[in-house]
Order: sequence, then C-alpha cells, then structure tokens
Amino acid sequence: MDVSQYLDVFIDESKEHLQNLNTQILDLEQEPGNMDTINEIFRAAHTLKGMAGTMGYKRMQNLTHNMENVFSEVRNGEAKVNAAIVDVLFQCLDALDEYVSNIQSTGDEGDNDNENLIKVFNDFLEGKSSEGEAAKEEKSEAKEAEPEKAAVAETADSSDEDASWKSIKFAESQLVVMKEAIKEGKKVIGLTVTVQESCILKAARAFLVYKAVEELGEIIVSNPSAQDIEDEKFDLEFSLIVISDSDIEALKSAATNVSEIEKAVGGYVQLDGAPAEEKAVEKNESEPENKPAVVADKKPSTVDSGANAASVNKAADKKKPVVNRTVRVDIEKLDDLMNLVSELIIAKNSLVSAATTKGASTNNVNEQIEYLESVTTNLHESVMKVRMVPIESVVNKFPRMIRDLQKKLGKKMELYMSGEETELDRTVVDEIGDPLMHLLRNSADHGIEDDVNLRKERGKPEAGSIWLDAYQDGNNVVIEVRDDGNGIDVAAVRNKAIERGTITEEQAASMSDPEIINLLFLPSFSTAKQVSDISGRGVGLDVVKSKIESLSGEVDVKSVYGEGSKWTIRLPLTLAIIQSLMVVIGGEKYAIPLGNIQTIESIVPDEIRTVQQKEVINLRGSVIPIIRLNEVLGCESTRKPEEDYIVVVVKKGDVQAGLVIDELTGQQEIVIKSLGKYINKSKVISGATILGDGEVALIIDPNALI
Repeated sequence: MDVSQYLDVFIDESKEHLQNLNTQILDLEQEPGNMDTINEIFRAAHTLKGMAGTMGYKRMQNLTHNMENVFSEVRNGEAKVNAAIVDVLFQCLDALDEYVSNIQSTGDEGDNDNENLIKVFNDFLEGKSSEGEAAKEEKSEAKEAEPEKAAVAETADSSDEDASWKSIKFAESQLVVMKEAIKEGKKVIGLTVTVQESCILKAARAFLVYKAVEELGEIIVSNPSAQDIEDEKFDLEFSLIVISDSDIEALKSAATNVSEIEKAVGGYVQLDGAPAEEKAVEKNESEPENKPAVVADKKPSTVDSGANAASVNKAADKKKPVVNRTVRVDIEKLDDLMNLVSELIIAKNSLVSAATTKGASTNNVNEQIEYLESVTTNLHESVMKVRMVPIESVVNKFPRMIRDLQKKLGKKMELYMSGEETELDRTVVDEIGDPLMHLLRNSADHGIEDDVNLRKERGKPEAGSIWLDAYQDGNNVVIEVRDDGNGIDVAAVRNKAIERGTITEEQAASMSDPEIINLLFLPSFSTAKQVSDISGRGVGLDVVKSKIESLSGEVDVKSVYGEGSKWTIRLPLTLAIIQSLMVVIGGEKYAIPLGNIQTIESIVPDEIRTVQQKEVINLRGSVIPIIRLNEVLGCESTRKPEEDYIVVVVKKGDVQAGLVIDELTGQQEIVIKSLGKYINKSKVISGATILGDGEVALIIDPNALI
C-alpha cells in the first residue's frame, strides 16, 4: 500500500505530538507523580509509535515503543520518574524531532538507531542506575539470560495443558506487580489467542485484540513482545498476562469478538500454586461478526508488515513535502470565503451585463464597481483571517529551551508567557522563531545575573524572571521580551565599541545612551568576556534586527542598569496586502506604507535649518531630520526650489524623519510583490506593486531610510 499521500499529514501530526510531549514532560519534571500527565505522555508516545509504524519508519517506531514501555511501568507504579530519566526523555524528543526533520526534507528517517537512548530506557526498566551502567553491564546481561521462573497454576482441564501462556517466564519486577495486584483483590489472568490460518493481516488482528483486552484490564506481559507482534514476528498465536477486575470469560469473549480470531484459552495465574480453571472458547463462525471490529479493521490495515518501509520511502523520495505549507482553518472561515466568492461572481456578471447592455448609464457601471470594491475588500479580510495562525506554535518550544539553559548556565530562572493566542500571518509566524530565540538566550545569558548574592542585594528574588508577552496593537502585533536582570551596561558597550574601532572617542562623547545601546545590533558585536556555545560570537542581535526588518518590522530596546531590559518587536499583521500612500518623485510613482506615516506637512523652504551638517525642520516643538528622496533614489526633483516642500513624516519606534517628495497621488491598497534575489541589494526599496494602469511602482521602506 502506497502511504506517501499521507506524508504531509504525518509530519504535521508528529510535530503536534512532539510539542505536546515537550509541554507534558516539562510539567512532569515539576510534578513527577502527576498521573494525568503520565497518562497523557503514554498516549502521545503510543500514538506516535502507531503512526510511525503505519508509515514504515522503523527507527522512529522502535524509539517511541521503548519510551512507551518506560511510561507503562511508571503508570503501573513499578517505576518512579527522576531527574535523570527526564533528561533522557528530552534527548528522546530531540531524536524524534531529528527523525521528523529528516522525513520532511528527504522523505527518509535517516540511519541513526539511537541505541544509547534505548539502552538507557532498558536499564531504567531493569532498575539499574545510569551511573553504574558501565560497571554492571556484563552482570546485567548474565542476569537477563536467566529470567525468573513463573509460578503458574496447573489447569484442571487436561485438554488445554499446552496453553502457551503457562510457559511465560517472569522477571522479578513482574512477579512483584502480580503479587501486589492479587493483594488488592484483582485477578491475574493468562490468555493465549490463536489467529485463523487464512488471516492476512495478523498484526492488525493482534492490535485489535490488544485494544479489546486493554479496555478490561492492564497487559503486563506479552509473548512474543509487542514489538515482535507489530512486526508480525509470530506464527498464529500469542499470549498475554493481564491484571483485571473482570473474569476469564469476559477477556476471552473480548478477544474472540475480533474477526479472524479462531480461539482464546485462558486461566488464572496463581502465585501460591493453587489450581485454576481454564476452558477454551471456540468462535462460532455462523455468528455475525462484531460490527465495531469490522469498522476498526480498516484503520490498522496499514500496520507495517515489514515490506512496506522501502516502498514508502521510495515513494516519498519522489514527492518530498515542502516545509510549512499547511494551515488548519476553522470551517466557518471557509464558509465566509465561499459566500464572498459567490458575491464576486455576481458582481462580475453585473459588470459584464452593464458593459454589454446598450444605453447602460455611467452611474449603473459605477454602482457595480463600488459593489465589486466592497466585495474584494471583504474577500481580502477573509483571506487574511484564513492565513492567520496563533504564535503559540512558535513560543511553545521556549519553556523547554529556558529549562535547558537553566541547567547549562547554572542559574535559576523562570519563563512567563502571555498572549500565545495572538494571531499573525503564517509567513510571519514561520520567520519570527529565530529572533525570539536569540532574545530569550540573550536575556538568560547576559540579562539574568550570575551572582545570586548580587540579586539579593538588589532586592530581587533568587530566581530570575523572563517574560514573553504578545498582543495586537492596531495593524501591528507587538512581542515583548523582558527580564529583571542586570540591564545593559552602557559604559561597557561604549568602551567595547571604541576598542573595536566601531566609533571614535569623540563620537562616543556626543552619543546618547539609546544610540550606544543600538550598537549591540551591529554584526559580530558582543560584550561577552568569553565565547561559549550559548553566546559571545556576536551573531545574535544582528540576526534579530535583519530578520525583523526583512519582515517590515522594527525592534527596539529599553534598559535600566541593575533593573533589567525590555526588547520590543513590532510586526505588521500581514506581508501580502497593505494600505499605502502613493507619491511621485522625479516623475516616477512610489508607494510608502501607511502604517509608518505620522503626518503630511507643507514646509516653506526658509523653515529648513542645518544641524551638524544635516537638514532638519522644527515641527511643533520637535526637531525632525529631513531626507530628500530624489537624492536617495538618484533622480531629479520636478519641483522648483522656491516652491513649498511636501514632507511625509514617518516614524520608526521613537525616531521620526521627514521624507521630501514631489507630488501626492493618494491612498491605495496595494499587493506587495518581491523584487527577487537579483535586485535585492537596495535596502531602501522593500518590494514593488503593479498599479491599475499596468505600471510598476516601487515600495519605499521608511525603516531602512531612518
């Protein structure tokens, strides 16, 4: 069966399960005894295992199977979660993430078996400490070779003396569990299930038997192992040891209700040697097959038989999935979209009718154009809503990152997040992960003080706090990263800049504190005294700045030394369609994004002054530098020197500037088109748009100009 068509769904769902596991394991670290969390982790691992097996990814299936085994023991109360196993679980998640990334990029999971992790899981199940692994390895292998003998009952029914469940050998830990179960009044039942010879999908039938039996009790032993059964490495029968409140007949009935199961025999496991009754139940072939089993039959029919893996991967190679191409959409949003498309068709038909009707009035045509304009505006808003996704998908990975940094840096810190439900355009969401990661690492390493005593002296709690807040502000989304750490030492930044030759001592003397702090955004600039794998190479904040500005956003920082810092990122809701002011400079049409514009002023030439060889204007008490766009763009202004200047005042953060233009055309909604890699050298131009008359107008980026 070719399952490559499900590859995109597999990748999306795997990422969701991995993110869920990340969150749950973080919670488990805080509350190791929380059974709800343990059950949730077990279910997610079980689902991942089934998905990987169905798709033919054996290594991923094997790793999740071992992870599932660990949590099965934890659920039973046989094992307890400790810090060491939590660390290994996080390593396991990283390994699974690597598998999914490989599948996404190449269609194949790779050749890393992660045997070291599987060995740690097995050692944990055997009750060995990870510290003594090397010393006890030989001894443990010898012990595994001689499992404890089972103390099972002799059956009174001689015809079933060959039931396979009786020959199962138990480990010491399994005997302890069974004894505890019997003390609690539960029954320990052995069950041997035989599949019909004509059955094609043995593994699928076994899977259904497992599910049916697990509804009545807990399977503690399987012979062959669950992995071998999934791989169809068994003949026609398999045996289970189950702890249950139900009796033998109920379990046998549950097993034989699955189609293509020939019979099930069972008996009570008596640890004190007392006899137990056992009886075979033959399935009556004349009885109608159980309907749920038939329905369920269709789903696990793709359980990997061992032969599918190569064909799946071969098919996947032909059609590799493209990264992040899917968006989950509420059905109501799609309904709105459908309604608007039908309105669009009506508007088109009305226009065609008006154009072809003899004697049609201009007013009639104008009415239809207005109607069309209304529909397209609504359609734009609806498409925008469909493209919007919560930033939750990006920020959910940060608690794990802060947890890892806390261990690496040896600092106590807490991450507090709010506004995860804030929505952004999908293309923007995909790009902001790296900038936010750099800012959080910066706060953890440079922000939070290394010295706990220094924090106490400053009246701060021992554990540092980092906040990540997101909220919508008009047509922008604002994301703030702040900490209660050391803040930025402006003097240290100034001295470092002078030492590197970035600025001279004379320039440093005339620069304000915010201007000095902005030097941190320069490439390869770092104040770290030594380079580590976390920071010190100066590749963090320049990445933040360049990435955010490439998204038509801006980043700003405010800091108080000894109290902390706040980094503010402001991003547009979408990058596809924007409102803009159309202007003319040197006879050419240009667009300026409306979101950046503060006011439009008419300035008399005499009002322009010169400060430090730069032209400025005094606008209602504020001194604003002016930028002559014709000089920046290398063209000649069409306005006469004596005419009043038209100045468009734009803003980036707290900084304003006046852009001198030749003419104003008006406001227009434009679709942004990328210029492509051949002409992306000019930072002043952020893209282009095609106007109604077919002309191309370049879009000016005020952020880059400022």
